[in-house]
Amino acid sequence: MRIHILGVCGVFMGGLAALARAAGHEVSGSDARVYPPMSTLLRGQGIRVSDGYDPAHLDPPPDVVVIGNALGRGNAAVEYVLERGLAYTSGPQWLSDNVLRGRWVLAVAGTHGKTTTTALLAWILEYAGLAPGFVIGGVAENFAASARLGDKPFFVIEADEYDTAFFDKRAKFVHYRPRTVVLNNLEYDHADIYPDLAAIETQFHYLVRAIPANGLIIHNGDSAALHRALGMGCWTPCEMFSAGGSPDKPPAEAGWRIARRDADGGFAVELNGRELGETVLALPGRHNQLNAVAAIAAARHAGVPVQIALQAVREFKGVKRRMQLRGAAGGVRVYDDFAHHPTAIAASIAALRERIAADGRILAVLEPRSNSMRMGAHKDALPAALAAADRVYLYQPPRQSSGPPPAPSPGQTPAADWDIRPLAVGLGETAAYAYDDIEKMARQIARDARGGDHILVMSNGGFADVHTKILRGLS
Repeated sequence: MRIHILGVCGVFMGGLAALARAAGHEVSGSDARVYPPMSTLLRGQGIRVSDGYDPAHLDPPPDVVVIGNALGRGNAAVEYVLERGLAYTSGPQWLSDNVLRGRWVLAVAGTHGKTTTTALLAWILEYAGLAPGFVIGGVAENFAASARLGDKPFFVIEADEYDTAFFDKRAKFVHYRPRTVVLNNLEYDHADIYPDLAAIETQFHYLVRAIPANGLIIHNGDSAALHRALGMGCWTPCEMFSAGGSPDKPPAEAGWRIARRDADGGFAVELNGRELGETVLALPGRHNQLNAVAAIAAARHAGVPVQIALQAVREFKGVKRRMQLRGAAGGVRVYDDFAHHPTAIAASIAALRERIAADGRILAVLEPRSNSMRMGAHKDALPAALAAADRVYLYQPPRQSSGPPPAPSPGQTPAADWDIRPLAVGLGETAAYAYDDIEKMARQIARDARGGDHILVMSNGGFADVHTKILRGLS
């Protein structure tokens, strides 16, 4: 089969291209953002990649066109597909029909932690000798890849709640029909798609409706939104997991839990009040340890003994762009982190705080790049999320005077719909600064930093490689 993928350089669509090629299909693709490393990886696998959406890329017509969810009406290639009556489908639907059918699908959903938990789960199954297939929303260091066809029956997939395509507004994950599901958490996000949290809860309900009675739902017992989604109807056994409770919030009566923790990343896991063993996770933070607990529980459903899973966690190397150390200079360490929601921002700062010396400073650098951030959906929550940093540097993307923000050019940050500068004032005692020039901001951060500092750069985009600019300044 000849397949052409529109939007092929995204992490999900690029992974899908790799799976299609591994399955023996002839694959080509096009994108408005054709640049390394994804373009290099795809071409290295024999996938022809074209720059832009010229309809000529679809001549001669492929057997099917897979259309990414970033493309919509008005796109030249999309219009050509519709006018010529070419066969087309979405990425999630193609994956469901051609890869997931007949496999034991283990899906990881939730607002936060999907990528890390998916990578952990895939690695645990790999460590146990099960050679799973997977699609991960990032490059897992243990595999040096984001997708793999793997052996049957197991397939691990990051289950995104974003919409499927311009012609299918259901969440991506409703296509996957998993047997094992991890529901990490649920908060409001994707303001460009969903009007409120209740709308996202409904999509999670649709996911739950498709899980068989011989499956398993592993869900965060501390999430009220997940309880509401499950309360709409659930026909599958459930297991809860919890961080362990606090004096003002007792833990769930039963389920998986972090029993105790130490300062070096070690923690104990218990199930229904019985301690099962200890492990160590290289990634910092209670939230990442909770991701590991959820992955251990899911792997157990697939037949992996807990003791094997605990050993696997010790050898987990993480995922690129998740608290990834990009370099150090002058005694200052610079990290790259994907955090782009207030809850994730606060968790990343707290996790780094746990790992650094008592007198070490955290310099937080934030690009409000996600659609929800750009629309201002989270701006009121940002001061509290950033307050634990010692200094905060905020980037103000270019704004336009009126009307909706234009679509960004390749590599360009979308224009923000609100002025981020007052947020710097609202941080009170935390020293905070706003910039509309990335070069200038990077130079100032390098000047402000001193030996022993930790610079945490947070964005769900490339941020114009500000990490390298800061390291250059430090050097």
